[in-house]
Amino acid sequence: MTYILVDTQNMFFRARHVAGRASSLDEKIGLAFHIMFNSVKKAHNMFNGGHVVFCMEGRSWRKDEYEPYKKNRKVVADKRSAREKEEDEFWWEAYDDFLKFVTEQTNCTAIRSPNAEADDVIALWIQAHKDDKNVIVSTDSDFYQLINPNVSLYNGVTNQIVTVNGFYDEKDRPVIDKKTGQPKTAPDPEWLLFEKCIRGDSSDNVFTAFPKARTTKIKEAFEDRHNQGFIWNNFMLNRWTDHEGNEQRVKDCYERNKKLIDLSQQPENIRVEVLQNIVEAQNSKKLDQVGVRFMKFCNRYGLTRLSEHPTDHAKYLNQAYAQ
Repeated sequence: MTYILVDTQNMFFRARHVAGRASSLDEKIGLAFHIMFNSVKKAHNMFNGGHVVFCMEGRSWRKDEYEPYKKNRKVVADKRSAREKEEDEFWWEAYDDFLKFVTEQTNCTAIRSPNAEADDVIALWIQAHKDDKNVIVSTDSDFYQLINPNVSLYNGVTNQIVTVNGFYDEKDRPVIDKKTGQPKTAPDPEWLLFEKCIRGDSSDNVFTAFPKARTTKIKEAFEDRHNQGFIWNNFMLNRWTDHEGNEQRVKDCYERNKKLIDLSQQPENIRVEVLQNIVEAQNSKKLDQVGVRFMKFCNRYGLTRLSEHPTDHAKYLNQAYAQ
């Protein structure tokens, strides 16, 4: 079985960014839906998908572990104008309507865990289905850490596929690195995860564990990670002073960041919660007339091009989870 795991909120709001070229709000929302549905359809067709799983956001447990987590996003949100806030409300209404559609009007699986992010749901779904093929549909490079022979990443906005063998376009041609002129090499999940835990993640407001650390020094510590000899300890025991005048130790900050960034590090109570949500969501739906339901959704948002090929989308929307 091949599961198509959709990072739903990520894809919809990345599609919104692309749809910003459209003139009216209705056209922007319509274009975002086109990108969303077509990304899932392409992934399903390219990888011979057997079932689609829409993974949704809950309140993140990481906010309790690390108070600054994603606080930068609230700062940006608070600076919105009245017009921007009103437009955002329309986008969220459309997104909620989409979630209701895939949850109640299709045979796809839809999972939201109250205290976990979609990333956690995707990571734990893969752990629970490690012998199956899993294709993540997302624009988030954080998922590189999950890539293995049974896990690939499809960016539905750029139409780029990332596998253990490298980067490819939708026609299975290697993606050329603009700097080297050579095919982009396959990501090293372990190295990328380690580097990110050291450098932090500005998009999520996760601070660096070692400010201004040179890549060569990070690489040397990474290569000594198993032995944990002089190079590892010399790197990890470094101390520095943060912007509030508090002394920090690299090892402590690294371990904090690893818990926040490494998608295998959820607390046990969160793992139990998410896995239980996954089990509960795996009950096979047997809704009929999914194609008709899809047409009604298209008509509601004026999705003319999608409604011209309803069977293309009804195929994956109709596939229930196989017990």
